Amino acid sequence: MNEALSVNSVNKKEKRDKKRRVLLKKYASLYCILAVIIGYYIVFHYIPIVWGVLISFKNMKIGHTIMGAPWAGLENYKVIFTEPEMLGLIRNTLYLSVLRLIWGFWPSIVLTIFLFDLLSNKFRRFCQTIVYIPHFFSWVIIYGMVFAFFSGNGFINNFMAQLDFERHDYLMDPKWFRPLLIGSQIWKGVGWGTILYFAALTNVNPELYEAAKIDGAGPIQRIRVVTLPAMMPVVVFSLIISLGNILNNDFEQILMFYNPAVYEVADIIDTWVYRVGLGKLQYSIGSAVGMLKAVISFVLIVIANNVASRVSGRGLW
Repeated sequence: MNEALSVNSVNKKEKRDKKRRVLLKKYASLYCILAVIIGYYIVFHYIPIVWGVLISFKNMKIGHTIMGAPWAGLENYKVIFTEPEMLGLIRNTLYLSVLRLIWGFWPSIVLTIFLFDLLSNKFRRFCQTIVYIPHFFSWVIIYGMVFAFFSGNGFINNFMAQLDFERHDYLMDPKWFRPLLIGSQIWKGVGWGTILYFAALTNVNPELYEAAKIDGAGPIQRIRVVTLPAMMPVVVFSLIISLGNILNNDFEQILMFYNPAVYEVADIIDTWVYRVGLGKLQYSIGSAVGMLKAVISFVLIVIANNVASRVSGRGLW
């Protein structure tokens, strides 16, 4: 009996091995592509994470190797928590992040609903193309456009001067920095943000809209009972990711927009790391800040996912 069981187990193992060899031979090209992708993420993403964590506990200077740099322990983290500017940096970072979340999250949802309800497919595709275009502009181009409109000699000031109003350089005014920053980001990203929501709506059965019309549902009611429920999983996913990135403001945009006149409202954690970590060559402190941000972002993602799972029954996992 035992010999029969052992023979069966050997036969099953041989069949599994043979099946694996057949699948490996059949999909060899796909496995090669997958190996390249995995290798890319290991080399350019996961290994730098390990090195970054290690550097944050060392006193890294030019001329040192990562393994040869002297051990600093928690000294870099103590410097961060005792930095006099850090409280203001955190305040500016969180304030800008909350503004981005409040004003930048829902425009893509609204735009998706408007475009999806267009009757003409050609006109819908035309509108989608138009709103996608700003996403492909670099922040250098975006800043040039904002400068052309809102600088002291820009279009708006020239127009206001013809009406006998005083000129005002909006780019040098701390009160206007945040609205210009958030407004330009919304204009750049609102079209691109509709892609995920459109993908969710393409799976909606058109008969649901027809049934809603037969039941007497108007446009607003159809959006409420058909469109929004179809978009909700993607909305929850986007919201969780946005909360996880709440400390990651668009550094490239702020670096282009800010200047000494608006430092009090524009200076954030990322710009401080840029000045200290690269400008003053304090790589270990920059890595320590990045480590803290990563930990906080991970905690926020877990909390947001748990809350979303309990409230709406949907989450990332």
